Amino acid sequence: MEPLASKIRPKNLEEFIGQEHLVGEGKPIATAIKEKHLFSFILWGPPGSGKTTLARIYANSLDAEMFELSAVSAGKADIQKILETGTLIKPRILFLDEIHRFNKAQQAFLLPYVENGKLTLIGATTENPSFEVISPLLSRCRVFVLNEHSAGEMGKIIKRTNLKIPKGAQDWLIEMANGDARQAISLLETADKLYGKITFDTLKEALQSKHLRYDKKGEEHYNTISAFIKSMRASQPDAALYYLARMVDAGEDPKFIARRMVIFASEDIGLAQPTALVIVNEVFRACEMIGYPECAINLAHGVAYLAQAKKSRDSYNAFNLAMEDVKKYGNLPVPLKIRNAPTRLMKELEYGKGYQKYDTESYLPDKLKGKKYLK
Repeated sequence: MEPLASKIRPKNLEEFIGQEHLVGEGKPIATAIKEKHLFSFILWGPPGSGKTTLARIYANSLDAEMFELSAVSAGKADIQKILETGTLIKPRILFLDEIHRFNKAQQAFLLPYVENGKLTLIGATTENPSFEVISPLLSRCRVFVLNEHSAGEMGKIIKRTNLKIPKGAQDWLIEMANGDARQAISLLETADKLYGKITFDTLKEALQSKHLRYDKKGEEHYNTISAFIKSMRASQPDAALYYLARMVDAGEDPKFIARRMVIFASEDIGLAQPTALVIVNEVFRACEMIGYPECAINLAHGVAYLAQAKKSRDSYNAFNLAMEDVKKYGNLPVPLKIRNAPTRLMKELEYGKGYQKYDTESYLPDKLKGKKYLK
């Protein structure tokens, strides 16, 4: 039986909800569809934000042959098969889900076919393509960033299911789904099938159901990584190692785990134990070089260290405060004494005048003099 999420999937931009910065009037994807412009691009955004749907709408609008592959299970042979099939009249679009799971050799194999136009690539990823896609391939694709759905957008998507749901239960569902439309629809469908009605209680029961298994794009994936981070933050190494083991057992990408550890080292440990960043960068490098199963040992080493390390968010909080002032005031004038003065004219304008090493006077712009970000 066709899943509910597939049944209500939008067929065109008029039905599509959200991502107005891409599909609104005059915006890039809407313009590309209107002008029938064929080009390769990558859709980067969280789960359930509409990446697959947008790719299909785009391909259909250009009357192209669309071939869908998941980088988790596909390889060079699958790409070769696509190249040998289909008509030569219509453009061939390859939609590669989880493109970040293609290794460098597989991406390099794909590159010449994107270059010569035999394939138009649409990649989808939840990971930063700057880290995961090789530069030659990335340079031939535009990158479009999708946002998680807002609460209002989620409400519209839920309404499209035509399932009866009390407002309190819907509010809980929207908050729990965290912008993931596919997750919300799947949970509604599970509750309806298992219990015959949708209430706050049946939704919670459905969430615990064995029908919702761990998958690398689904809700349990994000629950587990959240528990993993929070366990390290609470200095609970046993809990952190347990959630690490769950992810490793499920075949989670070790680089995904290591990236979160690198972020954690600066965000939550920071100045309290600066060597944490050095250690987890080496863990990340080990994951790149060694891979599973052995790199799980490196991950465990790093996790135990991070969980037991002293914690400080001072540098992270200070940066956020500084960013607030940047957003509020824009580019305030840099004080003359610390401006660069490579030319005679600049020196005449007193750029760099009065600068001394180890100066105690604040170098912040005049409007921010006396501000303290780092407590």
